[in-house]
Amino acid sequence: MSQLSYARYGKDNVRLYKVDKDERSGVQSVVEQTVRVLLEGDIETSYTQADNSVVVATDTQKQTVYILAKQNPISPPEQFAAVIGEHFTKTYPHIHAAHVKIIQHRWTRMTVDGKPHPHSFFRDGEEVRVVEALTRENQGVSIRSKIEKLLVLKSTGSAFHGFHRDEYTQLPETWDRILSTEVEAGWQWKLFKSLPEVKSVDFDAAWKAARDITLNTFATDNSASVQNTMYKMCDQILAAVPLVEAVDYSLPNKHYFEIDLSWHKGLKNTGKDATVYAPQSNPNGLIQCTVTRKGPIAKL
Repeated sequence: MSQLSYARYGKDNVRLYKVDKDERSGVQSVVEQTVRVLLEGDIETSYTQADNSVVVATDTQKQTVYILAKQNPISPPEQFAAVIGEHFTKTYPHIHAAHVKIIQHRWTRMTVDGKPHPHSFFRDGEEVRVVEALTRENQGVSIRSKIEKLLVLKSTGSAFHGFHRDEYTQLPETWDRILSTEVEAGWQWKLFKSLPEVKSVDFDAAWKAARDITLNTFATDNSASVQNTMYKMCDQILAAVPLVEAVDYSLPNKHYFEIDLSWHKGLKNTGKDATVYAPQSNPNGLIQCTVTRKGPIAKL
């Protein structure tokens, strides 16, 4: 005998672009997103009995995303994710939960002749803004915001020494090294009980604060380790955004190794004389942490 223990389905990779036009000034603003919707509920019979009457077709879900985008702001993405989730849990009595993920891609306004151009943009990097929202029927919405693919590097101001050593340790200590990583940072909001409560939050300001703290701390901290620097980032974000209950980072090391060139006429390129390095792809260190406020975290 067997039983269905997990069931979700939906539409992934829904490409969405929206332009807001100010007819008076001629200024336009653009937002581009990739949306995923996964639904849960009384859908078991579609798997076990070939009963498609309980299936909200994935094409219907895609068209719904487009219609809701026409009828609502899609930025901030946290708010749009909550709008989508509420729609599915309120429109279909047998759908009890909606998982919505939104990836927001970068479009930065061009500056032409020293002035912001009204309708021209460029993509300045692969960094994305990500939202993961879970709406449960009559319970509220849980939202996690993220920064992903933010590549950073500093050429000094980082050390790593005093770590445990034993018979397996070969790594030398260093008081000055290159530090580079691709930032993946997330922050979990308190549980929102209603859509109006979500709409009252300035998610853009929180995203900017988290991003600024990440960049400023990375640049200015005289880093004793990635672990200590990332903890400082988490602590500052919790202080800056009271509605956030937990902050997490996942930081892979992007290694740059000195190249010994002494074999060529005694050329010095190590220690304080190092100026030429070999970027490494793998293997790499991966450091992660989650920092929470003291006390229990509300879960949905």
